[in-house]
Amino acid sequence: MDSWPDRAALLLVDLQHGTCGLDQPPRDGAFRQRFTEQTLPRLQQALALSRRHGLEVIHTVIANLTADGRDRSADYKRCGMGFAPGSRAARVIQPLRPLADELVLPKSSSSPFSSTTLDYLLRNIGIEVLIVAGLLTDQCIDHTVKDAADRGYRVICLHDACMAESLQRHQAALSCFKGYADLISVAQLAERLADSGASG
Repeated sequence: MDSWPDRAALLLVDLQHGTCGLDQPPRDGAFRQRFTEQTLPRLQQALALSRRHGLEVIHTVIANLTADGRDRSADYKRCGMGFAPGSRAARVIQPLRPLADELVLPKSSSSPFSSTTLDYLLRNIGIEVLIVAGLLTDQCIDHTVKDAADRGYRVICLHDACMAESLQRHQAALSCFKGYADLISVAQLAERLADSGASG
């Protein structure tokens, strides 16, 4: 597995204006504070590590394909989740902004494997290891991790670069999908990348 970074991708899930709320009144002040002070710095570190070591970086954003959102999953329709195509709410936040050649996939379901060409793209690129981080641990991260594992990818979840509405929900989700993924910290990812001999 010395060359595993050559076959790895970092998947950043739903880190956009409409979910992080960095520039708008938050749904929960504690959520915004935890995200800004704890999760965001780790996401930035994971992104910098991935770029430095030549990993593929892919971003997903919750975004409708249609103006009225009729293309959304039944779940998203029921809960009112969705953002207009091209809107600010559907764009990745500035601290994690994609580089020009990084893929950004709009999705209208909890798992990007259900409503995007993610699986097709990963296989075309030759990705075998999927490193997952983002929002929310008990929703889109949970679905993504399980779907990736079911499709034969080796999944690594950066547990300290994910978060849910509460710490309790975050921990419960990690416990639920720990059998589908290797749960490691961003610091452990840095160690593994260094040990792999990846360029950097």
